[in-house]
Amino acid sequence: MARPDASDLAQRLGRQAEAVCRHYLSNGRRQGRYWLVGDAQNTPGRSMFVRLVGPASGKGAAGKWTDAATGEHGDLLDVIRESCGLREFKDVAAEARSFLSLPHPEPEYASVWANSAAAQTGSPAAARRLFAMARPISGTLVETYLRARGIVDLHGTENLRFHPRCYYRPDEHSPTETWPAMIASVIDLDGCLTGAHRTWLAPDGSDKAPIDTPRRAMGDLLGHAVRFGVPGEVMAAGEGIETILSLRCALPNMAMAAALSAAHLSAILFPETLRRLYIVRDADPAGDCARDSLIERTSAAGIEAIVLSPVHRDFNEDLRLAGIDASRVRARAQLAPQDAGRFMALAA
Repeated sequence: MARPDASDLAQRLGRQAEAVCRHYLSNGRRQGRYWLVGDAQNTPGRSMFVRLVGPASGKGAAGKWTDAATGEHGDLLDVIRESCGLREFKDVAAEARSFLSLPHPEPEYASVWANSAAAQTGSPAAARRLFAMARPISGTLVETYLRARGIVDLHGTENLRFHPRCYYRPDEHSPTETWPAMIASVIDLDGCLTGAHRTWLAPDGSDKAPIDTPRRAMGDLLGHAVRFGVPGEVMAAGEGIETILSLRCALPNMAMAAALSAAHLSAILFPETLRRLYIVRDADPAGDCARDSLIERTSAAGIEAIVLSPVHRDFNEDLRLAGIDASRVRARAQLAPQDAGRFMALAA
């Protein structure tokens, strides 16, 4: 029998994700397709969520987890490490193999896991170079991709660019590929580019590229966001770029920010001028955690928080399934009365 490496061990654990959670995260509970618990050390709570159902690898894989309170994320090997208080990979692997009833591991797999855990996502300088190499999206596959998702109002999207041959490497052992990509600049409150987000696209722009992780970010992300418009006293903040652009089709005058994940949305920094924040919620446990965290933070900062909720999973799905007119009606119903005319003027 072949001895699995760290990636294969994580996938095997993912196939038994609920059983792993019940054993190592016993202070949590199942909610739908997720296991909710306080953290990877098995603290009671609900800020950490583990996917119980999903593909074997890539985005949304079973066993992948995120702690919305800290921004940490990982797989079930990390859960075993943290919940058992282990530090050496050989001990983590031995515990995982014991749970899975597999043979004892070879020691060389320690370096594979350690190298994978230490992999960096890229520096702010690298993000600035990548964004500088890309070009405006008008007439490119980025425009094709966004329009295919129902996003036809692309005003104020100068922070999105197109790269025709952006490097993509599935993992450190795989050859580098090139795919067309949408490049988004991540900006801090002073307007400085601190990071970049890549969405690799299919060659015809009809969808995301058929790869395991078609979205990746690099640089300094925590607290920052992909920003559309200049925030004043009112702004909206959500997770994905497509989600925010979909809502902006209905509210074209409102400044908005895409934090790129639920964890980063929880930690987004507030402009000094901000008095009212619209929290653009995704309809999943991660979105609920980000919402709750932002409500606490805005309350402490004296900022009014209003939650905007989609009918389906997110506002892009709403836009694609129901159209812009229904999206405007849904958005208007959730706005503070004084904001409807102000921010929907161009959409009326």
